[in-house]
Amino acid sequence: MSAVYTAAVSRVLFPLQERWKGHTTVSVREALERSQWWDRDLLRRLQYARLQSLLEHAAEHVPYYRDVFRRLGLRASDIRTLADLSLLPLLEKADIRANVDALTSQQSENLYRSNTGGSTGEPLVFFLGKERVSHDVAAKWRATRWWGVDIGDPEIVVWGSPIELKAQDRMRGWRDALMRTELLPAFEMSPDKLDRFIARIRNRRPKMLFGYPSALAHIARHAEERRIRLDDLGTKVALVTAEKLYDEQRDDIRRVFGCPVANGYGGRDAGFIAHECPQGGMHITAEDVIVEVIDPEGRPVKAGMPGEIVVTHLATHDFPFIRYRTGDIGVLSDRQCACGRGLPLLEEIQGRSTDFVVARDGTVMHGLALIYAVRDVPGVREFKVIQESLDRTRLLLATDAHFAERDIEAIRGAIARRLGSGVEVAIERVDQIPREASGKHRYVVSRVEARAAYRIAA
Repeated sequence: MSAVYTAAVSRVLFPLQERWKGHTTVSVREALERSQWWDRDLLRRLQYARLQSLLEHAAEHVPYYRDVFRRLGLRASDIRTLADLSLLPLLEKADIRANVDALTSQQSENLYRSNTGGSTGEPLVFFLGKERVSHDVAAKWRATRWWGVDIGDPEIVVWGSPIELKAQDRMRGWRDALMRTELLPAFEMSPDKLDRFIARIRNRRPKMLFGYPSALAHIARHAEERRIRLDDLGTKVALVTAEKLYDEQRDDIRRVFGCPVANGYGGRDAGFIAHECPQGGMHITAEDVIVEVIDPEGRPVKAGMPGEIVVTHLATHDFPFIRYRTGDIGVLSDRQCACGRGLPLLEEIQGRSTDFVVARDGTVMHGLALIYAVRDVPGVREFKVIQESLDRTRLLLATDAHFAERDIEAIRGAIARRLGSGVEVAIERVDQIPREASGKHRYVVSRVEARAAYRIAA
């Protein structure tokens, strides 16, 4: 009976909803199902055709880009290859904040206002058209079907975005009930809240979990401490996104829920960029996004080398995202996935540029270098490292009864050795680590600008 209901939702109810909204989600998803098997050359030709359409529209109807093309003495037709994209400037978050009206197409209508919290707490406000929303929803829908999960299958969403939480009016409640999706707010993770979350998950018996890896891992560890099984619910996949997925989080979620963990990469601003398939390939949604990886000077790096991820979203005629700097650090791959899909791969997503720390000698290293100094110490429940300057780093530390006070100095010394002689390491004991405004948890935050080459230091 459950499979019959899922089929009714995915084939009838959801398509009717999308048609009523004026979205093309269903036809886009059907096209994506076909194009994922195309070879790389055919996908590149599709990208170029869509890029030309976006650039021609932007040059004619978007004041910001009309001025960019005029100032550079370029026409859209001068961008003859994907490599020619570098002729156009990078789009910074500050550019969007200062030019919201000028970045809006003069032909747009019925736009959705959206925003991100921003890694520094300063929100980024922008607009989405129906084209963009349709493509992003279709890309996620295609990816969940890789794991045997369709719209209408029971789903638990652990999320903290104010946009979703404020949208929980009566109409949204009816819609979620029909679609069999349930939202658990990730803002507060007290023991009582976690107990209720676990009860809701057992009652829902979700085919898919969706949410922040930190939140799902926290729920998993709490269930394990309470000796409550969650691996007998028939869950097919835990799809995690919006944060860096750490190996121990993947292990905790997989062990407790008894299902594979699929990493997803994207954002409300940059769109649905990539998703992990059952064979482990992190596939870029190449039909909709062009991904560049650049060094700190803005030059493209070779496959296999880390750099900042820059995205051009091809379904953004209403509010173009062209060469948008995500602030994330990643590595492109030139290999082919064993699944046979022609979609290109992200080899690695190392995190946000603010997840990297800078030693006193200027060496840039991943926050894992400091995380390793804390996470395996017995009795450490939660922690957060905040690099305030080259000379001072704070560690927020929440512990339980198994923590030995003598380990304080060992932790302090390990962090100081990573960052360099003379760095002050201030350790603050807290009952609970406060989450970001979005509900996410970030293990490392650096307020020091990184300008050196990126590398992993373990």
